[in-house]
Amino acid sequence: MPSPWKDARGIIVTTTPTIEGRPIQDYLGIVTGEVIVGANLFRDLFANIRDIVGGRSGSYERVLAEAREQAIQELQAECGARGGNAVVGVDLDYEVIGETGSMLMVSASGTAVKV
Repeated sequence: MPSPWKDARGIIVTTTPTIEGRPIQDYLGIVTGEVIVGANLFRDLFANIRDIVGGRSGSYERVLAEAREQAIQELQAECGARGGNAVVGVDLDYEVIGETGSMLMVSASGTAVKV
């Protein structure tokens, strides 16, 4: 079983509907975190070159990782504000938005609970 994420306050985040050995005491509602990042012109140019010649785009991977982490932190903050100490059933979504598809939205949602 994959280990759940935990922030500095000890708020557990997991994609599973339960946490083994930690019974859910109370359901506190759906919580979300969204982050929208703009694409940088030079990063796009170099990423396109990498796509043509092959290889991974490290700059995009870093931006995705940072956006995902920020969305999860927002999820944890909302959970903590509701008095919870865990978020279960977390779903992460990625979507390109904007007229020219120049922005990326990372959203995280789950159920805040008290375990």
